[in-house]
Amino acid sequence: MARFRPEPPPAPEHSNRTGVLLVNLGTPEAPTAKALRPWLRQFLSDPRAVELPRLIWQPILNGLILTTRPAKSAKKYESIWTPEGSPLRVHTERLAALLDDSLNQAVSPSPAPSEHPLPQAGEGNEGRNHSKDNIVVAWAMRYGSPSIIDTLTDLRARGICRILTVPLYPQFAGSTTASALDEVALAMRSWRNLPELRFVRSFPDDPGYIAALAASVREHWACHGQGDCLVASFHGQPVRTDELGDPYRTECFVTASLLKETLALPPEALRVTFQSRFGRSKWLEPYTLPTLESLAASGVKRADVICPGFAADCLETLEEIAMLCRNAFFAHGGEEFHAIPCLNTRPEWVAALDGLVRRHLVGWV
Repeated sequence: MARFRPEPPPAPEHSNRTGVLLVNLGTPEAPTAKALRPWLRQFLSDPRAVELPRLIWQPILNGLILTTRPAKSAKKYESIWTPEGSPLRVHTERLAALLDDSLNQAVSPSPAPSEHPLPQAGEGNEGRNHSKDNIVVAWAMRYGSPSIIDTLTDLRARGICRILTVPLYPQFAGSTTASALDEVALAMRSWRNLPELRFVRSFPDDPGYIAALAASVREHWACHGQGDCLVASFHGQPVRTDELGDPYRTECFVTASLLKETLALPPEALRVTFQSRFGRSKWLEPYTLPTLESLAASGVKRADVICPGFAADCLETLEEIAMLCRNAFFAHGGEEFHAIPCLNTRPEWVAALDGLVRRHLVGWV
């Protein structure tokens, strides 16, 4: 069988259409060990995610991790699951629909607010009619469903001839951004007629993104008062990746510095930490949970935690920060703990993505 199959040319009416692909990390289909096992296998089999020799890692993964961790992780996912499903999936789907509307406002008049409610889970891009839109926004998960490969195949079927990929990771890391782009390239290995491609590498200092973070903090403080300390918790990475040249740590501090400047905070009022350690190797420090324990033990009565590296609330923010870290802070003498929600579908975040995408679409649209 030939590797490349015949492909009909795109329809003339679709020859000027552009696709924007939002990519998030992914989520299991259900909060069960059965659903977690294949999802974890895909995730932890990615050589970008786990940089260990396959001959060493695969026996550990299949012999130990996949036999014990799915059940433990399922309980954690169950604690954050909503009637609509995974929070990460719900927020990503809604964000894509809102961005689609925002980008196409110049193409056709926007409906009145009462005629266009916030899309519900299952009513996002998959069921929308884009026949009159010049820009089609789709979304995919690096691990799990909808996959990058399936979503790109759908875009090709719609006659999309240009695709901008936007990994929803503000700070670049080989394990996240580069992995997403690897999958985009893999999806097209068997395509004969390739679309034009662009991608957003990262946006740790994007003014719109920083403004959206600052707005979320100000709104939280307006409702709940300002805490003694603001902790900016980013997902961790093994120290080895930093030593080998991964720019992730540097970009995290760029974001934190700009957020502190925008909020006009003194140096000691914002601390950068790293969460979600895995395995026995040394990861980027300081670690989030021990930092919060230390703050509480030293007399800090209230802590506010924001997670700038996560575009949408997920297991790491809703369970690890809002539950596990909260309990640890209280156990060491803290009295008040606030987990500031991620950007999710905030209007400022939609506007920031709109501006970011438009800048990368210059010359295409």
